[in-house]
Amino acid sequence: MQGQQQETAAVKAVLDGLVAAWDRNDAEAYGALFTEDASYLSFIGTVYRGRRDIVESHRALFATLLKGTKLADEVVDIRFYGPDVAVVNSRGDTYKGKRPPKLGKVQTYTLVRDPDGRWRIAAFQNTRRKPVMEKITFTFSPGSVPQARK
Repeated sequence: MQGQQQETAAVKAVLDGLVAAWDRNDAEAYGALFTEDASYLSFIGTVYRGRRDIVESHRALFATLLKGTKLADEVVDIRFYGPDVAVVNSRGDTYKGKRPPKLGKVQTYTLVRDPDGRWRIAAFQNTRRKPVMEKITFTFSPGSVPQARK
């Protein structure tokens, strides 16, 4: 069990590193947490392929649209699929000023252990949460409510 706790802490440390790099608007540090061939799907549907693409796009975003923003991230679940693969579901958002009380996006991270022993993100997918649509769906189709929300 202690090994599982250490691995969970190591995976969370990668996500904490993402938040810290974002908060500094440091595209290089942000990108260093991804594998060389990572895929990154933004909430607007843009697909970036590879660490260099992730770094360059974030360098541009941190200089313009995301300049001065901070990143909020709350881990919902971490599951391990063997010793070298972890899937993380989280809620998150970007913000300026005060951290929002409700985070408007949901993310899935797939992390792998690189040959150097470090956990890195191999795939990231970000979706804007639509609570009104969830409520409508759950009202008309109660069986679609996730078990964790029952």
